[in-house]
Amino acid sequence: MKLTILGGGGFRVPLVYGALLGDHAEGRVTHVTLYDLDGGRLSAIARVLAEQGAGVPDAPAVTATTDLDEALRGAGFVFSAVRVGGLEGRAADERIALAEGVLGQETVGAGGIAYGLRTVPVAVHIARRVAALAPDAWVINFTNPAGLVTEAMSRVLGDRVIGICDSPVGLGRRVARTLGADPGEAWIDYVGLNHLGWLRGLRVGGRDELPRLLADEQALGSFEEGRLFGPEWLRSLGAIPNEYLHYYYFNRETVQAYRQAERTRGAYLLGQQAGFYEEMGKPGTPPLATWHRTLADREATYMAANREAAGVGERDEDDLESGGYEKVALALMRAIARNERATLILNVRNRTTLSVLDADAVVEVPCFVDAAGVHPVSVAPLPYHAVGLVTAVKAVEREVLAAAESGSRTAAVKAFALHPLVDSVSVARRLVDGYTSEHEGLAYLRS
Repeated sequence: MKLTILGGGGFRVPLVYGALLGDHAEGRVTHVTLYDLDGGRLSAIARVLAEQGAGVPDAPAVTATTDLDEALRGAGFVFSAVRVGGLEGRAADERIALAEGVLGQETVGAGGIAYGLRTVPVAVHIARRVAALAPDAWVINFTNPAGLVTEAMSRVLGDRVIGICDSPVGLGRRVARTLGADPGEAWIDYVGLNHLGWLRGLRVGGRDELPRLLADEQALGSFEEGRLFGPEWLRSLGAIPNEYLHYYYFNRETVQAYRQAERTRGAYLLGQQAGFYEEMGKPGTPPLATWHRTLADREATYMAANREAAGVGERDEDDLESGGYEKVALALMRAIARNERATLILNVRNRTTLSVLDADAVVEVPCFVDAAGVHPVSVAPLPYHAVGLVTAVKAVEREVLAAAESGSRTAAVKAFALHPLVDSVSVARRLVDGYTSEHEGLAYLRS
């Protein structure tokens, strides 16, 4: 079976290939095609993968191409992890938003809207090429903003595009371990949108153990989200929010921390990855060791500004393990290709899961997965405070989709102005002006 990775020169591709190397069952991925616009990045990542696979029996063959159609032909699965505008674009998104005093994070607030506006047209083009050249393929989307991009692609591909994110997985794992439970045996009641969700229960043996955690001050403050939000606020909510909700609940403090930081996250990653790819271009550089060293630094500095705003310092070693999006992707592929049934938290079309949203809205909820595809699980209604955020942000996403489809500057301004973290229509207009003047990918909004 052929897996095509779009954004194949991306830094995290070795995580996916590493997960594939442990799969030797019948029906496994036997060929990986890397697609990227940047041939130099493709070459660097191909070298890392070659060292990863050296000596591994039946390691999937790897080819690389800068031709999208060539990459898609014959694919059984397409993993989409593209970054339109590169890290230069992300750094600009942050800078322009912060100059207006609002958040510029890549998936949340003004930065997320700007990223979505330039990514959706590319994602829709990819979806149309998949439909034309690999109509039986399943698309696994990790391109951010993941929920918005998955919804845009689903208008072409229907239920054959599925969005994944490692944040809910990591959250569930940390809560389970704090409670002394096996994460693999726990049922996680999680619901929301991508980067806007809440863990509302964790059942072990049919019993919800979350109330026990909420009642234990010491345990509640012992893991990443507990330190980030504080035990008092978590007890007020009666739930554990996804880490990205820190941008909403502590927005003023986070914006201040971002403005005071020496560099934004995007600017930091831009410099770090430029150094990595430059080093990879030198003869004699050990590919895998260089990649591992860079990855360790990347994980240790994740959400540093938020931790600074919360006054919690460096990440604990127990929190450094990611949610494992590559493991989620592999489990998803196995469930569909080999009917190895799995329960995963995924970004899928709502159908009737959340009554406050329409059937086509992409939500992030627990799903059963088998050879027939993905089946979202019915969940209890959201409390009103969550309904407000979810419906407001979904309204913003719909305006982004409308702007991307029509080229309407008016729709783009409306998307910014309606977001809970943008506090003025005048600011929204200036943001559109700033982003369209900065990004060629937003030229369609300049008229």
